[in-house]
Amino acid sequence: MTTAPTETAAARGGAAVPLSRNRAYNILWSSQLMSELAMEVAAVAVPLLILARHGSPLQLGLASSALAAAHMVAVVPAGMIADRWDRRALMLGCQLLRVLGMASLAGALLLDRYAFWHVLLVVVLEGLLGSVFDPAEHAALPQVVPPAQLSTAVARNAARPYVATLVGPGVAGFLFSALPLGPFLANAVMFALSSVALCFLRLPRGRAGTAAGAGTPDANGADGTGEAKGTDGADRAGEPAGGDIAAGFRWVLGQPVIRTTMAWMMVTNLVFSALLIVLLAMSGEDRVGPGELGLTMACFGAGGLLGGLFAARLHAVARPPVILLGFTWTAALGAALMAVVPTGLPQGALLAVMAFFAPLANTTVLTYQLTVTPDALRGRMSGVAGFCSGGAGVAGPALGGALTGLAGGGTAAVLLCAGCLVLVALAATASPTLRRFPAPGPRAS
Repeated sequence: MTTAPTETAAARGGAAVPLSRNRAYNILWSSQLMSELAMEVAAVAVPLLILARHGSPLQLGLASSALAAAHMVAVVPAGMIADRWDRRALMLGCQLLRVLGMASLAGALLLDRYAFWHVLLVVVLEGLLGSVFDPAEHAALPQVVPPAQLSTAVARNAARPYVATLVGPGVAGFLFSALPLGPFLANAVMFALSSVALCFLRLPRGRAGTAAGAGTPDANGADGTGEAKGTDGADRAGEPAGGDIAAGFRWVLGQPVIRTTMAWMMVTNLVFSALLIVLLAMSGEDRVGPGELGLTMACFGAGGLLGGLFAARLHAVARPPVILLGFTWTAALGAALMAVVPTGLPQGALLAVMAFFAPLANTTVLTYQLTVTPDALRGRMSGVAGFCSGGAGVAGPALGGALTGLAGGGTAAVLLCAGCLVLVALAATASPTLRRFPAPGPRAS
């Protein structure tokens, strides 16, 4: 593969083109958008299909658990694969296999050959391939975006999931009501378009330098060429796969800033995921109508999308500690207010405020992580981050259900979630790492 002209100019210190004209970045962004949109469509279409075929609640739970389990099992090894294999080829292969999976399900429905085991197989395949695609896409981002534009690129990426959240469920419901195979056929088409786009993606032959500078060994033994080395300078390409996977955890644990922020984000995501379930339970107690409930959840997506649009500008003017601590205290205050405002749209408005600041906090943390992590370890760092966030996403809903049951009602459970977020905010404020969170400097070329 040849190096794209924009990447060559950036590497030589020339003027970088705007992100809107950076072909490689736009391919990455659109490919991941199609993946996230397809996952949102499938998240609604699969339960609808199971219920339409007289499936049991057990089957619904199995499908959801299978997706989460596949993601958790694959995401850390996937990070190692993204660091050792051609990232473009990995992403392209994942999308092509996803085309086959979704097309097979659409074909089975067309031929009236529905089988739950087939649905389960496609769900597991989607979880595995999504876990491989994500670290490769994350690790490729600094290869196609110059350091000065990295925070802007990360901010635009942070808005992307909220676009999928706003569009995907509605599309799934409309297509399924028109034709049950419609959502799965649409997903196959989206993955196919993503595959075509990835055919035109060009990544640099060599990997980017590290934050320590070219030729300078970093804390993990990687030099400026981006090739992982042992402490004696020997090439680590011959190490067993287990050692490579462990390298991602060693890197995270050996970096105080990355270690602290990853733990902070994991706990925050855990409590926030629990809070969403508690709010749904409160809405059920107060008999909030389906329409208003849908608008309430849409407020979350709209707030996140709006926050993503402004994240780059806010990131440029606000200091990182102000962003991180401000988001933490805003989340705690918003959760506390949810215990006293009416259910439905008033709580949705608070969700929108909390979601508005989430992309800004994510931009601050992810820009730093991508900047200081050597290219040879970026996939594994992303895999560890995905494992932590995925674990929070799996455990959070169960925690929310348990809190609602133990507290005897939604209001008390919301107060418990708010109390947890206050504890997180106090711990973050007391943390020297978060109070002095550094602004990432430019990477060496």
